[in-house]
Amino acid sequence: MFTGIVAAVGRITHVTPLGEGNESGVRVMIEAGDLPLDRARLGDSIAIQGACMTVVALHDKGFEVDISRESLNHTCRLDREGEVNLEHSLRLGDSLDGHLVSGHVDGIGRITAFEQIGESIDLRITVPAHLSKYLAYKGSITVDGVSLTVNRVVDQEDGSEIHINLIPHTVQVTSLRNLDVGEPVNLEVDMIARYVERMLR
Repeated sequence: MFTGIVAAVGRITHVTPLGEGNESGVRVMIEAGDLPLDRARLGDSIAIQGACMTVVALHDKGFEVDISRESLNHTCRLDREGEVNLEHSLRLGDSLDGHLVSGHVDGIGRITAFEQIGESIDLRITVPAHLSKYLAYKGSITVDGVSLTVNRVVDQEDGSEIHINLIPHTVQVTSLRNLDVGEPVNLEVDMIARYVERMLR
């Protein structure tokens, strides 16, 4: 379990195939940045760009995870070098400043706008049709591991477009600062919405 409050921005520094062919996964080495590793152990869960991964090796300034082909097929930008959002799993008694996040990516969105408006950024993302029913005005969504609030939902034929206001602090302390129009992002919808949909059905 996570909160969507990014603890640090790290960096994927090495990506090594775990086998041959298109069906193999990868081992990823990550520089942890300011993520405190004194509380990390082998087997712990750490969210990387919103995807829950298991620590398989620890180093002085970083760690490694194995990412299966199945996970790579349903996420984006975990198999290339670059900055990533990091968060330790939630412990009982920790502050819940974002919302309950499972670390299971539900789908891939795509940036349609990243524009400065006043002191903030107007972020717009197209969301696949199968996730659109879980979106609501003032509801929560996780984008690349960051807990964000939906300010507007515009339904379209092939899904929805959501509008999000990014305050300067969020831009400064997460990898969202690197986003550009057309790029993919990992999305996780609010788990409460999923359970409500299941019960109503």
